Parts: sequence; structure tokens; C-alpha cells
Amino acid sequence: MTTPDDAPGIQAMAPQDFDELEALLDDMRTRNEGVPQWEFCEGFMAALICCRRLIMPSEYFPVLLGDGDADLSGVFADAEQTNRFMALWMQRWNEVAAALNNEEVEALDDPACYHPEVLDVRGAVAALPEAEQAKIEGEPLPSFAQIWAMGFMEAVQSWPDEWRAPRGDKESAEWLDEALQAISSLMEDDQGTPEISPLSDDTPPSLSTQRLEDFGAAIWAVYELRELWRSVGPRVATVRKETSLGRNDLCHCGSGKKYKKCHGAN
Repeated sequence: MTTPDDAPGIQAMAPQDFDELEALLDDMRTRNEGVPQWEFCEGFMAALICCRRLIMPSEYFPVLLGDGDADLSGVFADAEQTNRFMALWMQRWNEVAAALNNEEVEALDDPACYHPEVLDVRGAVAALPEAEQAKIEGEPLPSFAQIWAMGFMEAVQSWPDEWRAPRGDKESAEWLDEALQAISSLMEDDQGTPEISPLSDDTPPSLSTQRLEDFGAAIWAVYELRELWRSVGPRVATVRKETSLGRNDLCHCGSGKKYKKCHGAN
């Protein structure tokens, strides 16, 4: 089976690459506080790759990084930072696209499966010394994969026409709704009893069993969405025919005369 590591032209991201992306985003946030963290970007990217229409970077980066402003010159420090961010972005894009395009994936533990880059913030905090935990006590901590789901749904909401079910296709509409529900459910807080640690067996439990199951369902939902839009194809724009003005209709100029006695007389 082909994996992103050995697929032609696909270079898998290493942990230090994600660390570099986070550092770049942290620096960009000093100039625009609306720049999100990588987990949000990861979800946003996955939705773009699944989207019915290929949305170009010139259209989506202003939404993701610039609050809708097409001029991103004030977000990046310089051309070098811009180029490095874009290179890492495209590296991850190609890796995710290769995983979602792989029709042979049948299990979540398959190395070729799409594995969202998400953080276990609650687990990381639980592993800190008590003195360090006390410093952030009371601060809201995101649930596992919550930020990823928010990023995904942000892209869906930003281009609603591209995520609208095909008219008259009830089966596709149900398919689409179920998949989006599986992802959006992760936007809710994990209220279950912490039973599992996704980091390692040596760290305190940080998420419920149900949350882990919901995360798995969300990954399959991404695959379902990718398959749905590939099978349906690009959205066909509605062609609107202009209403023709009859000779006995009132003239468009507002004169009160019939068209044939006014502008239609020429």
C-alpha cells in the first residue's frame, strides 16, 4: 500500500516541521491577533481539500490569515517568512490530499490514513507539575480535536454554496448532513470522564472513550465528504435568462407608455 512517505513527490511532515509552523504562526499573530494556531489551520485545510470546488490560495488565505483582507503583506514579516510558510503549507497539503485520495484505506491505524495534527492540551496540562498546573487553574482548555473541528467548519461556513447538497438528491443530502454532524460534534466540549490518554500510557487520562470514538468517526466523515464531492462533481452555475420585454408591456423607462409606443418605437 502506498503511504505518504513513499508516494512519488510526497514528503511526510516531521514533528519539527509542525513546531516550525506553530512558531511562524505565533510570530504572525504579533501583527494580526486573528491568526489561528496550527490545529485550526489543519481542520481548515482538510475542508478545503474535501470541498466540491477547488478554492485557490488567493481566495482562502485572506479568510484564514487576514480577516478577509486580500492584502497579507502586514501579516508576514518578510518574503522569506512568506515563502517558508507557503512551502510547509503545501507540503502538508500534499500529504493530506494523498491520504484522502487513497481509496485503499480501511482502518484508522493504517499509516496511509489521514491523521489530523491535533493537540491534547488537557493531557499536556495534566502532566505538568502541580505548581505549574496551579498557574493556569480555571482557564478554559480545549477538548481533544475541538480546535481542528472549528477550523474545518469555518471553511464550510465561509463557502456555503460549495457545501450545499445537490438539489433533488435526498441520498447525497443525508450523506452530507451526517458527515458534517460527525465533525461539528467535536466542537462541543468533552463532558465525559477522562479515561484515555492519546499521548502515551504514561500520561494522565485526558479524554473520554466516547470522545475518541467521535474523533474516529470524524476522520471517516472527512473521507465520506471527499468521496461525495468527487462523485457529484463540480457545482454547475445556474444560468438565468433575462426577462424579455413584450411590445405591449409598460416601458422600462417609467414613462407609463407601452414599450412599442416608447423606446420600442425606435
